[in-house]
Order: sequence, then C-alpha cells, then structure tokens
Amino acid sequence: MDTVLVPPWLEPLLKTPFFNMCRIHADAARNECNMYCLDCNNGDGAFCFYCRSSRHKDHPVIQIRRSSYHDVVRVSEIQKVLDISGVQTYVINSARVLFLNVRPQPKSGKGVAHICEICGRTLLDSFRFCSLGCKLERIKKNGDASFAMDGGKNEAMRMEGVSSSRSEEELREGSTQDMYPVTPPPPPLNARRRKGIPHRAPFGSSF
Repeated sequence: MDTVLVPPWLEPLLKTPFFNMCRIHADAARNECNMYCLDCNNGDGAFCFYCRSSRHKDHPVIQIRRSSYHDVVRVSEIQKVLDISGVQTYVINSARVLFLNVRPQPKSGKGVAHICEICGRTLLDSFRFCSLGCKLERIKKNGDASFAMDGGKNEAMRMEGVSSSRSEEELREGSTQDMYPVTPPPPPLNARRRKGIPHRAPFGSSF
C-alpha cells in the first residue's frame, strides 16, 4: 500500500474500538474513550477527554462520535487532514459527518442509481464509497483513489448543503458537553382534562 496515498495513522484508526471506559479515569464523568491522536498512532488507541488534556495537549486529535451504534467523524475535523473526496457524507443533528467503516445492510434493490464500489451500499448522491474504510479498501486493490491532501477541491465540500435533510439520524455524541437534550412534546390541545372529585354543597341548618 502506497503511504503517499494513505497516511500511516488511518488504518490503525479504522481498527480502533471506541467508547470503552478509560481505565485511568474510570471514576471520572467523561471517561469514554472517543478520541484519537494522529501523532501517537503506535498502539495507544482511543483515549478519553482527560487523557487528551494530560498526554495529547499539543497533538492533532480527532473526536469520534456515534450514530445508530456506528462510529462517525465530523467532516469539519477530518477534511483538515484527509482527502475525503468520493465518500458519502450525511447531515445528522445539523453536523455533516461520514462513517468510519462499512455497515451491515441488505442488498441494494434494482434501479438504484448510486452504490458503494466496495460493499454495494445504496448511496444518496454520486459518491463512490459509503465510508472511509471502503475507500481504503479500493486504494489497496486498485490504487485509483487517494487520501493524500493535494489542495484540490474536495467533493465533500462541493456537496456541502446538499441532501441536508435526507438522512437525519440521532447523533449520540461521545462526551457529555455535546449531548443534545430531548425536549418532550407538549400535550395535544384537544386532550380531555380529567374531572376533579365533585363536592356537594353543605346541608342547610334548620332552626
């Protein structure tokens, strides 16, 4: 695999399990291991918010988030260090994201316009891959794609603002400060109010 086409930290990132509890900060509130350092990709793996503050303070770090139990990363973070052209992006809770790895799915039906070149997943737009993992697999097999930053126009940036409401899913952020509180819906206006306990008028006194 040509390291010019693929940065050395990408494959370890895609193989890293996230959202386990940090052993060092097991008693802390924000102890989910949902961060990854692009410099220390020598087996350190994922780490939590407190590990970042102490061990990776001045390092390039990306935060992994989750959507429907699958790992995603925000386009605004990953496109600074990786050419993500050709990878399908989604807008989830007002943030544009892409998936790290392939997701299980049923086979695409007939008449589908766009599918992933590796796994056959149905795509919303004219992209080539459903995830970073599928693009990596294509580079390994054919070498006709690249993650190298070359200063060209990024396809994901070109698609910014497109299909912003076509794939809304619940995005469960990895740390508590990013959680989106759920507001319960108000009761319907025509809901019948339960009557209270009837009170009889007091009996009159006779003299």
